[in-house]
Amino acid sequence: MHADHDANADNRPTVSVVIPMHNEQGAVAGLVQGICAAASDLPAFEIIAVDDGSTDGTYEALQAMQKDCPQLRILQHKTAGGQSAAVHSGVKEARADICCTLDGDGQNPPEELPKIWAPLVSGEDDTIGLVAGQRVGRKDTASKKLASRFANALRGWMLKDGTRDTGCGFKAFRTQAFLDLPFFNHMHRYLPALFKAYGWNIALVDVAHQERLSGQSKYTNFGRAMVGIWDLFGVVWLTRRAKSVSATEASRS
Repeated sequence: MHADHDANADNRPTVSVVIPMHNEQGAVAGLVQGICAAASDLPAFEIIAVDDGSTDGTYEALQAMQKDCPQLRILQHKTAGGQSAAVHSGVKEARADICCTLDGDGQNPPEELPKIWAPLVSGEDDTIGLVAGQRVGRKDTASKKLASRFANALRGWMLKDGTRDTGCGFKAFRTQAFLDLPFFNHMHRYLPALFKAYGWNIALVDVAHQERLSGQSKYTNFGRAMVGIWDLFGVVWLTRRAKSVSATEASRS
């Protein structure tokens, strides 16, 4: 379902904020309201919420928010495809040249969004393809933080992607550059390495983190580790074989 866009439909949004959501009914209102407040200084914006096969009232809660937020659009996966699939679906439908993502559980405070999109919206450096958030003061369990620290160390050693926290949901990127990347499940965890492999510079921004507002973690530490090992080897293969040249058309004499 596509809702009405911004009040001025002739203006393309400056930023499209994409939220992947799976069973996050309790976080919907706070997230949407927070994003609207954070984006109020932009000329125009849109929010694309992707309901990834939720079995609670997430979809209905999103519909209810459209009354107060005409910038909100809703996409729906009939069955859950995972976070990367939800992000990819949202970005494909985005009308802005810049997309920004954050997690749907409320752990990424929406008021941090302007820090994430600022390096791209300013237009000062056209070599930056991705702005990646790095969480400080994480509000996770000790076991989850320990597992994440190990995974990030291993990933950093193998990929040399230059970031300590690729699991942070806060990302901003050039829409077309993202769509040019090879799509695969869990790709959202490897965006810095992928963007670098395809010739883009990366900007890193420290962001706050807060307690989950809704739902529960979609992964166990063991499950995340097992999937991550296979993904990591695949991404190493991809980045070493990424296309490194582009063509320009010769002018007619």
